[in-house]
Amino acid sequence: MGIFLEEIERVKTISKEDFYNNYVKKQKPIVIEQLTNDWPAFEKWNLNYIKEIAGDKTVPLYDDRPVSHKDGFNEAHAKMKMSDYVDLLQSKPTNYRIFLYNLMQEVPQLKHDFKWPKIGLHLVKQLPMLFFGGENSKVFMHFDIDYSNILHFHFHGKKRCMLFSPTETPYMYKVPYSLISREDIDFDNPDFEKWPALKKVKGLVCDLNHGEMLYMPEGYWHYMKYVTPGFSMSLRAFPRKPINLLKAVYNVFIMRHYDNFMRRRKGQAWIDYKNEQAIIKTNKNI
Repeated sequence: MGIFLEEIERVKTISKEDFYNNYVKKQKPIVIEQLTNDWPAFEKWNLNYIKEIAGDKTVPLYDDRPVSHKDGFNEAHAKMKMSDYVDLLQSKPTNYRIFLYNLMQEVPQLKHDFKWPKIGLHLVKQLPMLFFGGENSKVFMHFDIDYSNILHFHFHGKKRCMLFSPTETPYMYKVPYSLISREDIDFDNPDFEKWPALKKVKGLVCDLNHGEMLYMPEGYWHYMKYVTPGFSMSLRAFPRKPINLLKAVYNVFIMRHYDNFMRRRKGQAWIDYKNEQAIIKTNKNI
């Protein structure tokens, strides 16, 4: 038995008014299947195309190793030429992922392949971030530091997305002074004896196919698994709720700097303390 999950609602298309009133205002996830059908990216964006236009770029890579006091905030674990990375993705499963990467800054022609959706969100008009992963690679359970409303588009293959509302946070084994759950939890097949609070959690799930978009409301926990090699793009809008905007400011300007300070000062003892507190505080809620 796994975590209780319901399928995320899906539509082929949606009006601006319907999307805003029934999903953004209600902070409800949805998958829109055909939003990108008229984008050049729908036909062009695959791994071979990325290799062709960005193969000479050196890209930062992340794997699934546990957080260490030696690592800086979002510090890459390795680097590789994009052409070599695409070859790796297409040859065998790998844990190496590209995370929150501004490839369009280095390859501006990618900007012409997509359109800013007129869908009722005031999207931040900065260059979008891209994410790449190999077969069965996973993005640990987390929520975003800036509490953005996110439009998450997937290309080339299939990606499984598991979401949890912020209301589920008391049962998520959140690590203090961070944005993540305990990294040793297998959310695909959790050990309820070890993590009993997860029996109380109710989540949402979907499989994103090429060209489909998932709307993730602000502050939602999300765990991603690449069923096949592929890549995704996120567009973001600032949080609508004032309390979430304040939380975002705290995370960016206070929390992450305090956490980095404590890592430098206490080393692995700080990481171990936070992981222990995640268990103590969560189990108190059950």
